Amino acid sequence: MTFAPHHRLYACFFLFATITGAMYSRLPDIQSALGVNEAQLGLTLIGGAIGSLISLTFSSPVIERAGARLTCLVTLIGSTLFYSSVPFIHSAPLAFAALFCAGFLSGAMEINLNVELGRLEAQYKRAIMSRAHGFWSLGFFVTSLVAAGVRQAAIPATWHLGVAFVLVVIATLVFVTGMTNAPKAPGEDQDKAPRIAFPNAALVPLCLIGIAAFLVEGAGVDWSTIYMRDVFATEPFIGGLALTAFTFVMALARLYIGPVVDAYGPRRVTAVLLALCIVGLVAVWLAPSPVVAVIGFALMGGGCSAVYPLAVSAAAQRTDRPSSVNVAAVGQITFVIFFLAPPLLGFVAHAVGIRWSYVICLPLVILAILMVKALPARAKPPQPGQIVPEPLSPNG
Repeated sequence: MTFAPHHRLYACFFLFATITGAMYSRLPDIQSALGVNEAQLGLTLIGGAIGSLISLTFSSPVIERAGARLTCLVTLIGSTLFYSSVPFIHSAPLAFAALFCAGFLSGAMEINLNVELGRLEAQYKRAIMSRAHGFWSLGFFVTSLVAAGVRQAAIPATWHLGVAFVLVVIATLVFVTGMTNAPKAPGEDQDKAPRIAFPNAALVPLCLIGIAAFLVEGAGVDWSTIYMRDVFATEPFIGGLALTAFTFVMALARLYIGPVVDAYGPRRVTAVLLALCIVGLVAVWLAPSPVVAVIGFALMGGGCSAVYPLAVSAAAQRTDRPSSVNVAAVGQITFVIFFLAPPLLGFVAHAVGIRWSYVICLPLVILAILMVKALPARAKPPQPGQIVPEPLSPNG
């Protein structure tokens, strides 16, 4: 089948979210199967963070040699296998090992997909990074909505994740088989690429912005269903609506925020979105009812929606180092936060209550607002003499 290059990348984000969302939506059941408390569950989930950190630090040269298609096939199918295996495991150390492998492959996938998107953005002269990440959020929304019904119907997590695994693998083969490498940006010197990716001084503000976004995202994705269960003792379907609202608003914002970024610039848009994060976090912290909590999670989802895509887009289009290295360096810090959020918030929830786990996100979000000057004030116009391709269709 024939698909445009960016549509293949959109599909990869959607499929990755489908399997990760299915696993995270079953965390209450996984916690019960493992027989652990919130703090112990957090320690188990930290395996993903460790694997991701190692991958993001060392895998850039391997990805450049392997190419987009092979990297995507290995990382997407491999991470799907390990995530779907977690409900079958009844030992916390074994679950830790499975999540370590999933995180390692996820980190390499993060580099690969974002590098390809950054290069396509340079080719198209149009923002597509947020929309691509929007398909991740859309996949998470779809799978969390399905999971709410599946959990309410008391379908075992093993059946749920087993079916998800088969569907994701089949779809991956359909969309990835014909993938080709995006053209490298002018001035991108692969010969001088460092073998280990670390942020340089210019990338530190972008890392801080990404950290705030991913911490809020992790707080919404990982703990929303447990928050609703522990704070309000809701039914599984109602509790799942918090995650559904979070991912729905995030997906909606990411899919349609591109023209807003083009009109007002990444800097202003990011500042407004981070302010929205603050409102949502406070609402969840102080929520007197499930309805207010669900609204708070929706605001959090909208607030963190395009922040990380805008930060990684700025990193991918820098020409001081190869795109893969800059993306890996930003992802090394920010993507790991997504996996570190469960243990961090789990310790806070276990120590002082799950409401307070959302308060610790606030200082980082405020710091990120102070860092937005590192983003471009306006979207970069085409340079004189450059050929601008026809605009992308409304579907991408």
